[in-house]
Amino acid sequence: MTDEIKAPQFPESVEEGTLMTWHSKEGDSVSRDDKIADIETDKIVLEVSSPGDGVLSKVLKQEGDTVKPGEVLAKLDAGSKSETSSDKEEKKTGRTEDKEKSGDKKESRKKADEDAGGDEDDDKSGDKDKASGGKSDEVMASPAARKLLEEHELAASDITGTGRGGRITREDVVNFVEESDKEEENGYTGSGEYEEDSEDAAKSDKPVESVAARGRREQRVPMTRIRARIAERLVEAQQTAAILTTFNDIDMKPVRDLRNRYRNEFEKEHNVKLGYMSFFVKASTEALKRFPVINASVDGGDIIYHGYYDIGIAVSTKRGLVVPILRDADQLTFAEIEKAILDYAERAQEGRLLIDELTGGTFSITNGGIFGSLLSTPILNPPQSAILGMHKIQERPVVVDGRIEISPMMYVALSYDHRIVDGRDAVLFLTAVKELMEDPARLLLQV
Repeated sequence: MTDEIKAPQFPESVEEGTLMTWHSKEGDSVSRDDKIADIETDKIVLEVSSPGDGVLSKVLKQEGDTVKPGEVLAKLDAGSKSETSSDKEEKKTGRTEDKEKSGDKKESRKKADEDAGGDEDDDKSGDKDKASGGKSDEVMASPAARKLLEEHELAASDITGTGRGGRITREDVVNFVEESDKEEENGYTGSGEYEEDSEDAAKSDKPVESVAARGRREQRVPMTRIRARIAERLVEAQQTAAILTTFNDIDMKPVRDLRNRYRNEFEKEHNVKLGYMSFFVKASTEALKRFPVINASVDGGDIIYHGYYDIGIAVSTKRGLVVPILRDADQLTFAEIEKAILDYAERAQEGRLLIDELTGGTFSITNGGIFGSLLSTPILNPPQSAILGMHKIQERPVVVDGRIEISPMMYVALSYDHRIVDGRDAVLFLTAVKELMEDPARLLLQV
């Protein structure tokens, strides 16, 4: 019985995605609910699970292909078991030895994957390589290797494969290209002669990339869907909103002292570390209550004033910046805020955030200070009207009661949409955040 493995339903407003990774290959045995592929959309990464037990008999979509909701990605032979390379070889050569036990089969497949350098090719293609005598570029190279061969306009016959059955792996192509670049730097023409000794080299009609000849390499990589979406939204924010930024600085000594005093007890009691972000979330929600327009958004010719405080926390990942939302942040405790941020950060790195966790925020906070940024002008996250930028804490001389003291200072920036937020409200909002942070007791007393 053959089952179809289909792309899952995408979140609302997401029409298509990109097949990012296959975790299983043709011929692999899979169990029900095993993760076998990842699909990247412009917002989140979706997992594709096996609908049952069986063998992945045919892959219909390759990595990098565009897929739509419900589209068939692969075929699954339900109830079947995969064969090892040795089993297949026995059939081709007419051997009659008994098959290995299932445990030996798994070990054989594991070793085959290791020998192939982790490329996404299977035992079946390796056997085809042997049957063809290793002369076909299409058969000899793995899918990842073939792609590189095409990009560099190379022939498979020029490269010695180190994979199973002589297959050319991606690493083989990369090593060959790197070695060729080194030879070009030394004047080697690739035809057995050096440029200074060959007159034909100068007459060659074949185009030569000058950057490669000088050893300056370039790599063209298409944007991921998430990165493309980020770029689209940033440009949209710049083109549709009248963005202005106001600045202030905060003496972080009171918060730092309070944090140092209770951090051990806090971690012991709540099993999470006490960071600075929870203080800023609390201070921001209190300031938003005083200046509702900062928490508002523009919808056409209307201003929508939100009676709730959903705070977006910018999280940097390998795929790009994402902004998960703390719902009703004004009702959360310090511990609940820290736990939620930690959970979001971990799942963001693994691509496991849900679409509902990334939409609907009313205000955002971004912390460039963790990367060493001293000052920046954050860009709005549409349709929100403001975003608060935190920065690096740095000891600087300040005047306190007529005396110069050294205090841990942080510059903060508020970027806002000047279409609905006046400079007065923006400055007073940021001043309120400053006052709350410099006297954290106000956060508890709400004064």
